[in-house]
Amino acid sequence: MALAASLGAGAARATDHCAAPGWTAAAEANAGSLETLVWAPFGRAETGWAAYAPALSQTLATRCPPGSEGFAAALAAWQGREGLPADGLMTPVAFEAFRVRSQAARPFVARVAAGACPETAEVIAAFRPAEALGDKAVWAHPAALDAWRRMVAAAREEEPAIAADPDALRPFSGYRSPTLDAARCLAEGNCDGIARARCSAHRTGMALDLYVGHAEGFGADSTAAPSRRHMSGTAAYGWLVANAARFGFVNYLFEPWHWEWTGRAP
Repeated sequence: MALAASLGAGAARATDHCAAPGWTAAAEANAGSLETLVWAPFGRAETGWAAYAPALSQTLATRCPPGSEGFAAALAAWQGREGLPADGLMTPVAFEAFRVRSQAARPFVARVAAGACPETAEVIAAFRPAEALGDKAVWAHPAALDAWRRMVAAAREEEPAIAADPDALRPFSGYRSPTLDAARCLAEGNCDGIARARCSAHRTGMALDLYVGHAEGFGADSTAAPSRRHMSGTAAYGWLVANAARFGFVNYLFEPWHWEWTGRAP
């Protein structure tokens, strides 16, 4: 899916014209690194930054393609505001500033950084079976559940592709107790280091894993590079990137499906 389409109707615009004299070299460099940059922004080796392009474009307030002059110009303007060299190049240094800002928007991360794992949710509510993916039993904090319902109603009204897909944005995981996460860690050997067993955002009841599509041969929460790249280009993810903040939700960038309710909306 083209980036402009994946950003959704609510995305702000820096410019409607993606030609920006003076930014040709930066645009060409970005177009190349989009698929070839070797780096590890979240501690795992990756190639390319296309999976992050929709979220980057939203922050930069541009609908221009990542390899365009307009994108480079918008990136340079953002770099200047962040106190970085305003060269218009998407580099690991530039992305780190973006990643830090994104992580800071997650209250859970702020609590953990302060040395305290948030308490488990005292009150949780169940999604109706028809609301969850595959009629799975999923729970969340009641306020997060209410915010999700309002968000999905808006998404289905505003984005035809979401309205046409009955599974789009359905949760497949929500509240998980530390005991459950620890058991899953032992049973599956899938502990995200030790983070899942020790302190997961899902213990708060504010984190939801939402179905945004999946690549053939991969699950809805596969962190494999082809899977994440596919999800980042779906209409569901594009709409969330552009609109989820309206309902108080923020994304963990490495996982297109993982969204956390902040307890507030702008």
